[in-house]
Amino acid sequence: MDLTICVLGLLALIVDGIRCQGVYAPPTVRIIHSGHACNVEEERHTERVYTIREGETLELTCLVTGHPRPQIRWTKTAGSVSDRFQDSSVFNETLHIAKIQRTQGGRYYCKAENGLGSPAIKSIRVDVYYLDDPVVTVHQSIGEAKEQFYYERTVFLRCVANSNPPVRYSWHRGREVLTQGSDKGVEIYEPFFTQGETKILKLKNLRPQDYANYSCIASVRNVCGIPDRSVIFRLTNKTASPSIKLLVEDPIVVNPGQTVSLVCITTGGEPPPILTWVSSNDSLPQRSVVKGGTLTLPAITSDEAGVYSCVASNNVGNPAKKSTTIVVRALKKGRFWITPDPYHNDDHIQIGREVKISCQVEATPPEELTFSWLKNGRALRSSERMVITQTDPDISPGTTNLDIIDLKFTDFGTYTCVAALKGGGIPEISIDVNISSTTVPPNLTVPRGKSPLVAREGDTVELECLVSGKPKPIILWSRADKEAPMPDGSMQMESYDGVLRIVNVSREMTGSYRCQTSQYNGFNVKPREAIVELIVQYPPTVEPVFMEMRQGLGRPVVMTCRVLRAHPSRVLRFEWLLSNRLLHAGAFDAQRDETEYTIRSLNRDGWGEYTCNVINEAGAGKCTFQVTGKAYPPEFYYDTYNPLWQNRPRVYGFKLQWTQMNPNAVDRIVAYRLGIRQMGLQRWWEQEIPVDGTINKGELMTHNLTELIKPESYEVRLTPITRFGEGDSAIRIVTYSGEFHCSFEEEPICMFTQDKNDDFDWTRHSAATRDTKYTPNTGPSGDHSGSKQGFYMYIETSRPRKEGDQARLISPFFNVAPKNPYGITNPPAYCFGFFYHMYGKHIGTLNAFLKQKGQTASEGLVWSLSGNQGDRWKQAKVSIHPTSSFQVVLQGIRGPGIEGDIAIDDITLEEGECRDPPPNLSAKALSTSCHIWLLCVTLVLTLLEGQR
Repeated sequence: MDLTICVLGLLALIVDGIRCQGVYAPPTVRIIHSGHACNVEEERHTERVYTIREGETLELTCLVTGHPRPQIRWTKTAGSVSDRFQDSSVFNETLHIAKIQRTQGGRYYCKAENGLGSPAIKSIRVDVYYLDDPVVTVHQSIGEAKEQFYYERTVFLRCVANSNPPVRYSWHRGREVLTQGSDKGVEIYEPFFTQGETKILKLKNLRPQDYANYSCIASVRNVCGIPDRSVIFRLTNKTASPSIKLLVEDPIVVNPGQTVSLVCITTGGEPPPILTWVSSNDSLPQRSVVKGGTLTLPAITSDEAGVYSCVASNNVGNPAKKSTTIVVRALKKGRFWITPDPYHNDDHIQIGREVKISCQVEATPPEELTFSWLKNGRALRSSERMVITQTDPDISPGTTNLDIIDLKFTDFGTYTCVAALKGGGIPEISIDVNISSTTVPPNLTVPRGKSPLVAREGDTVELECLVSGKPKPIILWSRADKEAPMPDGSMQMESYDGVLRIVNVSREMTGSYRCQTSQYNGFNVKPREAIVELIVQYPPTVEPVFMEMRQGLGRPVVMTCRVLRAHPSRVLRFEWLLSNRLLHAGAFDAQRDETEYTIRSLNRDGWGEYTCNVINEAGAGKCTFQVTGKAYPPEFYYDTYNPLWQNRPRVYGFKLQWTQMNPNAVDRIVAYRLGIRQMGLQRWWEQEIPVDGTINKGELMTHNLTELIKPESYEVRLTPITRFGEGDSAIRIVTYSGEFHCSFEEEPICMFTQDKNDDFDWTRHSAATRDTKYTPNTGPSGDHSGSKQGFYMYIETSRPRKEGDQARLISPFFNVAPKNPYGITNPPAYCFGFFYHMYGKHIGTLNAFLKQKGQTASEGLVWSLSGNQGDRWKQAKVSIHPTSSFQVVLQGIRGPGIEGDIAIDDITLEEGECRDPPPNLSAKALSTSCHIWLLCVTLVLTLLEGQR
């Protein structure tokens, strides 16, 4: 059987198009959890602390209210930094972190905003709990006692475990629990240099019984269900720190491509040490192979050179470490320069003067580097006039010099510097240097017309310096006007032809560039330099780049295009176009930074895309305006209650509610096009909903959706229609829930009403806002979820209330199957549930009644409970079998004193019998008998009514 929910007092809303005013509301926020929380506590009134075990799933949901529906954003701020919002964020209601790690703890914020008032922000601190396996380290000290020839041996056992919350340690020797003072040979203490509960076990002057198994147990007292962890260390008279030996040379010099094996063996230590390899490059090469104490590096490369260390650890004393350096031979980058006679000002090479040729290479290892010199292909030896020197590697590493003293005509020729490594296997590097009468020092100039160089943004430009001289030197380019990197990110760029090529030049590259000679591959003389100016022109930057302007027919439209920056800054002209049709053009007013175009009265021909081009020598900046009469999208009123239970089998309904965004911005909305389709299907069913009169801002409109098939979900599309045509659509999903749920978070309290014939009313409150009449030692300290911000209903039993006064809260109507002339012989079942809080020594009674429409009998009591039930929320569930439309009534009766506040929260009504209802011992028999009696009476009355 199915059922329909009829909302008491709002039956008029069933008619399509009926509206009410004032539903816009600023956002409110509440955070609830549905993940694996160990505990949720309130702290300092506003912040909530959520504790969770590492590896579990964190799930926080941001419950928001307000209309239009607020935008939600989750952000995180680590606990150690300020509370400002971070860039990383999640834009949906639920924050889900699977297998949370300790580093993900911190303060999480939910921020909701809808443009009305200030954004609503709530935070919750997530504390991740964990306990790692403890580690025991052993330290021994041996000292000679005075005047006696024996050794005193003292052992310290230190236990450490990473944890949150702080860990507590206990020591055991075998099965014996060790405590301070239990054994004169044992001390247990916390060293002064640690913070926390790190405990050290000190064994003084070892005795035979001290050689045993010691276990350290780390505990966080089962917080979050985290079990204790322990570690065992066996202390013997052979316990000793590790020692190792490397069976390799230091350093190891190899050629690239060789396979290198490093062997490490243990020479001592009890318990037997564990060997590991580490590298100075942070991690071992990807292709390396570790087997026992052997590290193998196949086909080694220069990048894999470095220091490799074997580390042995057995938790006794300090780990043992031995290292060796692997050097991979290499020769790279040969360069030369010529130094004219340093005692003369003339930079030219002249007969009778001194000339020095320098040659430099990068070599690994530098001590294996050897040089030789050739002249015109023949070996050259050092002599009185030809002095060959290899300079000190500490001063100028990898450099050799050839000094030619008293240069003669016969000394002109080609000199070759040859660099090699002693070990062989690496190809030599040869550098040729020509010394001739035509060898001349460099000269540097900028070609005519090449400075200043004017380019447009995005172009490819070539900055050029002409360099002469023989040999021709390398040119170094750098910024001359500021300390800024070159286009490739470096501070200097090399050029072998004097040209600096910049692809896709940008406005930031405008400025002065310096070209200068390098000493390499040329004369070692005072550097020559020149300056090249680069000017990058760019078209005007304008705003807005794009703007949509919505307006009704007959109204004015003003469009403004503003210039932010341009180079050259002298803007030449502007032009306004509709599509491709020129509307207006002219010279840009130098006194203003904007141009404006006005449509005095918008007509149908005026809808379209308007473009404003602001043009200078480099191009045009473009403002685009889309002028349209298109209506804004509707905004669904998301605080709609659960889908209506229809009064026909397999069918349900839904009351669609919405407001219109900016209804007065365009022409009057005459209708809405409603589209609906079942999820997963392609076909849409459409109909028009006419609108009478003008829609006001904040006006709530409704339309009932019927004939929705259980339990399918539907996609609903709503599109406003004006004289312009269709506006923007809004889409929402309607999902069948099969239950009614009310947590009293909204002011309408889910259409519950206060009985006008009772003595006083139920009060809606949250623990954070409960008024000053609140009496201690009674009532809840938070809603059912534990939140101080969450709402619930309670009876305030302070004066003027007196014993026996009652407050009655009546639900909306719930309809069952349609009337049957022959009566209902098999009434449907529904599970009515709620949470209650009955704490205080003066607690009276909480009753639940079933009230059926058309029944002459009085209300039927289905649940009842009296007296103090403790300071905690409990759940009640009871199966009911109504035979006609019905309501449920919750009645609170005041007890003998003021400490008698009763609260209720999270009321539910579900189809079907209750599964595993909680026991209600004090009222169980009463509820059962009343329930059976009520069912019989209602069945008889229904049959009699049907026979009439």
